[in-house]
Amino acid sequence: MQLHELKPIGKSKKSKRVGRGGKRGTYSGKGMKGQRSRAGRRFQPAIRELIKRYPKLRGHHLGLKPKFKKPKPEILNLTDIEKKFKTGEKVSPQTLIEKGILHKISKRGINVKILAKGEISHALEFENCLVSKTAKEKIEKAGGKINT
Repeated sequence: MQLHELKPIGKSKKSKRVGRGGKRGTYSGKGMKGQRSRAGRRFQPAIRELIKRYPKLRGHHLGLKPKFKKPKPEILNLTDIEKKFKTGEKVSPQTLIEKGILHKISKRGINVKILAKGEISHALEFENCLVSKTAKEKIEKAGGKINT
C-alpha cells in the first residue's frame, strides 16, 4: 500500500455553518453586517503588537499605587520595656536601639507603638512614642510620664 492509495474509513465531518438558523437565531451570535459577521479572515487590531511586547502582569491592579507609604510602627509591649529599662530612664526610639530592642531607624524616622501587654512596675519617661490607651493608664499608674 502506498501513500496515495490511502482512503478514509468514514465520512469527514463538515464544519458548522453559522448564521443559517438553528437555536442561535438568524445571525447566530455574529451580529448583523460587517467584517466581523462574515466568513474568512478578520482584521488584526493595530494595538495587538504593542500589547504583545509588554510583560504579562499577574493579579489585580487598581490604579496607581502611592509613591511613599507611611512606615508601619514598630510594636512593643510593656514586658519588653520592663526587662531592659530601670526607674527614671527615658524611653525613645534612639534609646530602644541602644538597648538592642529595635534594630535600625529608617530614613523617614521610626514610629514606635507601645501596647499594654504585661505590667510595668517602675516609673519611666516616654518620648516620641505612640502609646495605646490601656498602656497609657498602666504607665501613669506606675508613676511614669508620656511626652509627645
